[in-house]
Amino acid sequence: MLRFSLRRLAIPIQAKNHWLDTVSIPAGNPSQTLPEEVDVAVVGAGFTGLAAARTLALRGVTVAVLEAETFGWGASCRNAGMVLTGMKLPVPTLISRYGRNLVHRMYAASLASIDCVEKIVTDEKIDCNFSRCGHLEVASKQSHFEDYEEQAALIQREFNRQLKIIPKSDLRSEIGSDIYFGGMVDEMSVSVNPARYVAGLAQAVQRAGAQMFDHTRVEKIDQQSTNGTRSFSLRTPKGSVLAKEVILASGAYTTSASPALRKKVISIGSYILVTEILPEALAQELSPRNRMIYDSMHFTHYYRLTPDRRLLFGGRAAFFPETANTVNQSAEILYRDMLQIYPQLRDIKAECVWGGSLDFTLDVMPHAGQLDGMHYAVGYAGHGVAASTYFGTKIAGAICGDSNDLPFIGIPFRSAPVGLRSGHTWALPLAGAYYRFLDWIS
Repeated sequence: MLRFSLRRLAIPIQAKNHWLDTVSIPAGNPSQTLPEEVDVAVVGAGFTGLAAARTLALRGVTVAVLEAETFGWGASCRNAGMVLTGMKLPVPTLISRYGRNLVHRMYAASLASIDCVEKIVTDEKIDCNFSRCGHLEVASKQSHFEDYEEQAALIQREFNRQLKIIPKSDLRSEIGSDIYFGGMVDEMSVSVNPARYVAGLAQAVQRAGAQMFDHTRVEKIDQQSTNGTRSFSLRTPKGSVLAKEVILASGAYTTSASPALRKKVISIGSYILVTEILPEALAQELSPRNRMIYDSMHFTHYYRLTPDRRLLFGGRAAFFPETANTVNQSAEILYRDMLQIYPQLRDIKAECVWGGSLDFTLDVMPHAGQLDGMHYAVGYAGHGVAASTYFGTKIAGAICGDSNDLPFIGIPFRSAPVGLRSGHTWALPLAGAYYRFLDWIS
């Protein structure tokens, strides 16, 4: 276990993922051999891949799930457990880009995705602390708060959904901090323990009859044709498997095994710090309604109380993917920023910190469809707990013959510049500087 001290703050802290201390992630059967042939091979065992595999197996399709690490190893176990409504981009931007009708379908899909998570949690009896607690967006500048009323009115008009505007004078009813200029609440958003959700979903996939293989990295995928029938050969260190269909569900950890998709993915680092257990009164002061909270900046902070009453505090402290050095640096940045928001935590210890990579795309939109004949879903940009579950379920349904009504299929999907593509990081500091500039001028 890596340990280090925050140099200026002299706080002992462990580099580990708190969520993984709360559950045992299922493992594959080490004696199980790869099948020679399956109907569908799923590459990646995060939320997208597990949701897809569950749907396929329940409908009698033979499935092999191939995960390079442990199940849920990537973003699915490393996020804050915020299951949020909407998308990363504001509604006016979406409408100007895609038109009113398509955006209505996109927004409806974002709400349906939360219902999808709830149904799976209920049907599979997954103990993941699912709670419809709502989220609070806080305005870091006065101009941002002034935009909230316009946003709320537009969402009411376009989608018949009521968001609640919280002026600065009433903000203490939602958050124990005085640095913000107001807030906006959406009651529909949800909190979960993401590792418990991964574990429950993986167990559901196993019960449904899918074959699951961890520590089985897909090194190469070859398309072939036999008597006019297309298939795919997936090579791994444990052997090869032949599949009629492939679902690429590797997100920010997409590799050269699927080069067409890899060049469209931008992997951005995100980091999370978790405190020791808080006194009940202090936890109540920090978040009186136990919301999911995030601020209005591009270089955002997001935070919440965990089910065991710690403060989880995350943000884009570094755009680079996680390393021992970036985790160390991010711990210092996050702790400093946390105390600026919550000075009442100055005597509270930070116990652990971890990092991970999010899958962004150049247009900051989720995408799904087919590349080189393989199905994919990618680009959740921090809204992935619900969206990935929904996309995986929908893609699996389409393979089984359902109508494919995902509104994100077919929208323009440009490749990322070389310096931002997955596996390339030299341009990430430029992206970080650009977002800091946007925050400065906004």
